Amino acid sequence: MAPSSRSSRPVGRPTRGTTGTNRLRRIDRWVTGPAAGLLRSADDPLVVDLGYGASATTTVEAAARLRRVRPDVEVVGLEIDPGRVALARAALARLPAGAAAGVRFELGGFELGAPAVLAGRRPVLVRAANVLRQYPVEEVAGAWALVAGRLAPGGLLVDATCDEVGRRVAWLVVGDDGAPRSLVLSLRLAGLERPGAVAERLPKALIERNVPGEPVHAYLAAMDAAWARQAPLAVFGARQRFAAACAEVAAQGWPVRGRPARWRLGEVAVDAGAVGL
Repeated sequence: MAPSSRSSRPVGRPTRGTTGTNRLRRIDRWVTGPAAGLLRSADDPLVVDLGYGASATTTVEAAARLRRVRPDVEVVGLEIDPGRVALARAALARLPAGAAAGVRFELGGFELGAPAVLAGRRPVLVRAANVLRQYPVEEVAGAWALVAGRLAPGGLLVDATCDEVGRRVAWLVVGDDGAPRSLVLSLRLAGLERPGAVAERLPKALIERNVPGEPVHAYLAAMDAAWARQAPLAVFGARQRFAAACAEVAAQGWPVRGRPARWRLGEVAVDAGAVGL
């Protein structure tokens, strides 16, 4: 059954809560890069870090990074586990005032907390990292719809999955209509064997569809093939090689987004429809 907002309790289930310093830095880099206009233009720069885990770390880090784009940003960390909320609040209280500015932790799930938590405000961005990966795939669309219904007009949901140290990250950008808009891959290029190695970190909506005959499988295969063909550029570095691979895939007709400057960071986006969503 898809998540529902009928209950007065937080909607969802506690996840494993695994987190760590800098684990979500690649997502924050995208938010303060290609998505920075969303923050800059917002009348109310409210961001929700949904399911931040067993530590306040990544929420506090996100606030620090987002303040560079929008100094008055407010970041609300939401967890379904009251114990995690208490721990995060205690950790926040120990931080210097500057680091804790604009950050708070509350109880909440996909419904984004009880009415008093956001007090009628609608976030421009909700980040749910390593949350839906731990749910059955049939619950994903319902969770997207529930969050999207609480976004500000034009707001976005980032449904992300990453490895333990944030070197391989994949996320779906979901609009305020609950529909996915793009798939973004962000990879540490040093030591990268092939782009398709990110497959095990695909978001829940895609990971079970990464099989021959499915569009997402074809996309990753195209990236791998282009990466292999661009091997001679490795002498100039992995960044140049990856950017050339992205350009090649775009030339093949894949609706790749972004510019070479982002590709050289190991970050590439493609329209969600192209990967079967």
